Amino acid sequence: MIAKLELYKVFCEVAKCQSFSKAAKELFMTQPAISQSIMQLERELQVRLFTRMPKGVTLTNEGHLLFEYASSAINLINVGEKKLLEAKGIMRGELKIGVGDTISRCFLLPYLEIFHTTYSNIKLKIINRTTLELCNMLKSGEIDIAICNLPIHDTSLEVKSCLEVQDIFVCGEKYKSKFFRSIDMKELAELPLILLEPKSNSRQYVEKHMVSKGVKITPEIELGSHDLLLEFAKINLGISCVVREFSQKYIRNKLVYEVLLKEEIPKRSIGFCFLKSVSLSPASKKFVEIVENN
Repeated sequence: MIAKLELYKVFCEVAKCQSFSKAAKELFMTQPAISQSIMQLERELQVRLFTRMPKGVTLTNEGHLLFEYASSAINLINVGEKKLLEAKGIMRGELKIGVGDTISRCFLLPYLEIFHTTYSNIKLKIINRTTLELCNMLKSGEIDIAICNLPIHDTSLEVKSCLEVQDIFVCGEKYKSKFFRSIDMKELAELPLILLEPKSNSRQYVEKHMVSKGVKITPEIELGSHDLLLEFAKINLGISCVVREFSQKYIRNKLVYEVLLKEEIPKRSIGFCFLKSVSLSPASKKFVEIVENN
């Protein structure tokens, strides 16, 4: 089994490098040894894993299928080795946190500073992705914990809420006079709306709620950044859906104005996500404690 694991490590490195020679350098092996390992694995599995090209190699369809599972398994083994060392009280190494860009900037920064000051020997790696991408990275062992927009419905993940947030709509000076009274969802849907991209978990939450009220919204503009939502509303390009807790500076300084709804969108949460099948490392536990206690 150990011998075969080494073959899979070689296979994954060749797949990532798309080259036998580059993989040999990364693994401190000779190129003939790399070639021999791949040939042995192909013989045992009775499939061709790579197509040899003039300048490197590419995965075959069978190779792609194997790589998807082998790379996840090797990542999880590496995570397990790291957690084992940490469990012995060796508080060093790396803590990989996956987080959305807006949550990172508007919520996470103070806690990262506290953690870095307290545990300076732990290297922090922050990876910005969408909620869906972060969930997949957790399951493949590429990150230790994620901080995501909830809700998340995935039976392999454990979720722990850490901040309640409110989705609201805001406008600029030009539209302010239109909202001297509260409006309902149907009136809102007729306005030029600016929303995050469809893959965003927070947008999906808002859309799902409005559909439950019999209202379908079609945005005029879709953006990939919460900051841009505020900026576009500020210059009167439309009515933006934002998070109230992350928009206070704009609202306080009257750069944008909240649109009053007859019925507010239900609050949701931001929270930690981690694999149910893998216990949190000491470093991950310390980080969660810092967020919960500060």
